[in-house]
Amino acid sequence: MGETPQEEASQPVFVILGAAGGIGSTVARRLHASGARLMLAGRTRAKLEPLANELAAKACEIDATIFEPVERCLREAQAWAGKVDGVLNCAGSILLKPAHLTTAAELQEVLALNLVSAFATVRAAANVMRKSGGSIVLMTSAAAEIGLANHEAIAAAKAGVIGLMRSPAATYAAQGWRLSASRGGRPAVHIQEAHGAAGRSALKTSPARRRGSKRFRTAVHRALLLRLSTNSTINRLTSS
Repeated sequence: MGETPQEEASQPVFVILGAAGGIGSTVARRLHASGARLMLAGRTRAKLEPLANELAAKACEIDATIFEPVERCLREAQAWAGKVDGVLNCAGSILLKPAHLTTAAELQEVLALNLVSAFATVRAAANVMRKSGGSIVLMTSAAAEIGLANHEAIAAAKAGVIGLMRSPAATYAAQGWRLSASRGGRPAVHIQEAHGAAGRSALKTSPARRRGSKRFRTAVHRALLLRLSTNSTINRLTSS
């Protein structure tokens, strides 16, 4: 039995970029279980649709590094549900290489997937949610704040995300925006699969091994849910 229009109107509506990934899909399931309505966005519709069907959500195929499709996705969510209460950007990547081995193309890709996608998220939210306010959650990394070997590119990108979180929090404070950045983590096994021997070597000096644990991921997911739903102080950056 479906919800009445009044019940649907009372449900929060969230847009999740990078929804088909590990953190994005888990947060989506938990938001759905809490009664939220979801717009799931990502690069590949074939990966999004099974999750969208499971959660009775809408799917939006976009490149999160391009401004216009990200804004279009939020406007589609607004047209479908009548509002957007929050946006979570889980799009991103990781590159484990020292600076002297990193190519210009690799750096540009890391910056695009992590920093540009975050900027596109804030920009789209500013255009779609500026009058109504809401929550915006960006993903950062401990690499942006402490020295981790072979994390130069991702550290630079995520440091930019932290600055990006703080500035619009001041710009749009009067509109009731809540911006926060969560230190997510990529499971160690995924790092090894993506980077082979280099990834295994980097993990010896990185906290990613313990951060790949189920306990750590659960803490991240809970923190993200809190950041999306709370009315806590704007511009709060906390560790998961």
